[in-house]
Amino acid sequence: MTRFQRRFSLALGAFLLLGAADPKPLAFAPWINGTDAREPETQVQAIDRDTFVIRQSVKTNFEAPFLYLLFGRDRALLLDTGAGGLKIRPTVDRVIAEWRARHGGRPIRLVVAHSHGHGDHHAGDAEFRDRPNTDVVGLKPAEVAAFFHFADWPRDVARFDLGGRVLDVLATPGHQPAHIMVYDVRTRLLFSGDMLYPGRLYVPRNHFDDFRASAERLAAFAKTHPIRALLGAHIEMTTTPGKDYGMEAPVHADEHVLPLAAAVIEELRAAVAKAGPVPVVDRHADFIVYPVPARPND
Repeated sequence: MTRFQRRFSLALGAFLLLGAADPKPLAFAPWINGTDAREPETQVQAIDRDTFVIRQSVKTNFEAPFLYLLFGRDRALLLDTGAGGLKIRPTVDRVIAEWRARHGGRPIRLVVAHSHGHGDHHAGDAEFRDRPNTDVVGLKPAEVAAFFHFADWPRDVARFDLGGRVLDVLATPGHQPAHIMVYDVRTRLLFSGDMLYPGRLYVPRNHFDDFRASAERLAAFAKTHPIRALLGAHIEMTTTPGKDYGMEAPVHADEHVLPLAAAVIEELRAAVAKAGPVPVVDRHADFIVYPVPARPND
């Protein structure tokens, strides 16, 4: 290889890594937010032809979570099944049926996984247990680690191939022991669950050290992987920087946008790094570190 070829190869690698050819900016139409009495139980928006976001209406459950459905050639990954108060499978099945129709009826195996094990993220699991061609991942750290083939939970990163679309699965316990994030290099999106989203980041005080360690590993990962945006599991912040909704708010008027910039990763790392032995509420423009009393390993 000539000197010019070596320089070109290095430049091309840097170009691709740093995202000089980034996908188009990530933008969504307004989400259902409880302000319209006639709003549907769910809302689906496509990021691209293989990546979908499903929002559950706040009118069905105050948590109003976001679910994510990613398609590869052989498998689709559904991340979370909602907070209950509705049937979520019909919406998921409709998106899958429409995707299959665009791909000549190609069979696709569904993997139902979870950002973590809290009830507002797996309330719909029972709807999928008898669904053909479907795997439902367990809720305990050991079950998650076994399914995704973690060699050293939570320190390593697992890889999960949907068929021509390989995802990185990061173990990020702290908010909850089985918490994970999923990074998709194709879209450069990080699906960040309840660890980092525009809202109150609840951290049990007895798990704060785990949360801090997860934030450090996440920041290290972000330094070597281009991240277009983070997409979390809720929105609890308003458009006013640092201002959140009241607990269990039935309406989310003036809602913060769903995507968070990659810069919030370092902001979170620094915030938890400086937290004292008795962490206190730490308010930021786009999120709030919110310590809560000690909890068992739920």
